[in-house]
Amino acid sequence: MNDFWDQVIFSNPLKKYLGVVITILLALILKRFLSRYIAKLLFRIVKRFSSGIDKTFFVNLVAAPISTFLFLFISFAAIEKLHFPTEIDFDIFEVPAKTIIHNIAIAIIITGFIWLLLRIIDFVALILAKKAAVSGDLRDNQIVVFFRDFLKVIVAIIGVLMVLAFAFNVEVTKLTAGLGIAGAALALAAKESVENLIASFIIFFDKPFTAGDVIKVQGFTGNIEKIGLRSTRIRTDQKTYVTVPNKQMVDSIVDNLTLRTQRKAEIRLQVSLSASANTMNEFTNGLKNILKKDIIISQSVFMNDIASNAYLVNVDFFTTPIPLDDFNNLKQQVNIEIMRLMEQLHIEIAGASTDVNVITKNNRE
Repeated sequence: MNDFWDQVIFSNPLKKYLGVVITILLALILKRFLSRYIAKLLFRIVKRFSSGIDKTFFVNLVAAPISTFLFLFISFAAIEKLHFPTEIDFDIFEVPAKTIIHNIAIAIIITGFIWLLLRIIDFVALILAKKAAVSGDLRDNQIVVFFRDFLKVIVAIIGVLMVLAFAFNVEVTKLTAGLGIAGAALALAAKESVENLIASFIIFFDKPFTAGDVIKVQGFTGNIEKIGLRSTRIRTDQKTYVTVPNKQMVDSIVDNLTLRTQRKAEIRLQVSLSASANTMNEFTNGLKNILKKDIIISQSVFMNDIASNAYLVNVDFFTTPIPLDDFNNLKQQVNIEIMRLMEQLHIEIAGASTDVNVITKNNRE
């Protein structure tokens, strides 16, 4: 029986293959339990720094990458104990097959580790988002989303560099130096992207607006749905989806309608010259009475000018920042009451009625 297990196949005895298979099967069976156990240990550590985090959510978030990483690490460590078979020891473009397989294995392990780091970043972002929700400031929540995406990009870049360094033996320092001249050309080509990235930091630190705000910029009015690393997405009042580069958002004049303290309505009336002075005085006083509403904070009513064809009356009033539909309903109510007042005082709009007299002259010879 021992002679059977001592048989050498592809440069390794059968008992070594058996050990590797048993190790991989154990890793496959136990990875789920080990990963969840490690996730629970990590949760106990994390719980000390932040409360109110759901344990089940955390375990489900990090268990999958931990499970994959453990399985890959144990499997490759077990396979590493085998001698590389001489029967398949050939070169591909002057690179030994053993080196290629070894480097691929390292690249897979690093990828699994980077995946785990990305999940941890998601969890940290979750903790910060919950704290931001307590403060009630949407700007804090948007900053969390921004830096989560930013850190993920950084970790992904580091992961690529680790694969190049450890899997393919590329000297990253020399690679960086060698890319110095090419980097200058790339930086010039990516000038706008870099400017947009810097502008995104300016937006988050200066906080002129945040996700959910209603803004007016470059002829567009709408709700900000997302502020990304390169651009800001706006859902316009026409229900279209506009993407504006962050640099333009910083350089342009942005009117944040959400932050206004009042809403203003303007009414311009042109009264017919047939109205007397007493009627105009009664009319302006009546307009002031119409605007005496709880929702109206301040008002301004005055006869602005006497033109050649009309009396010009300016009516302005301000309300609290009520919803747009409510504001439009208020303006409609005020306009109807003004019409009723004009009917009571028999006031006409200038140009509402025009008489045209045609005079003919008969020439007698």
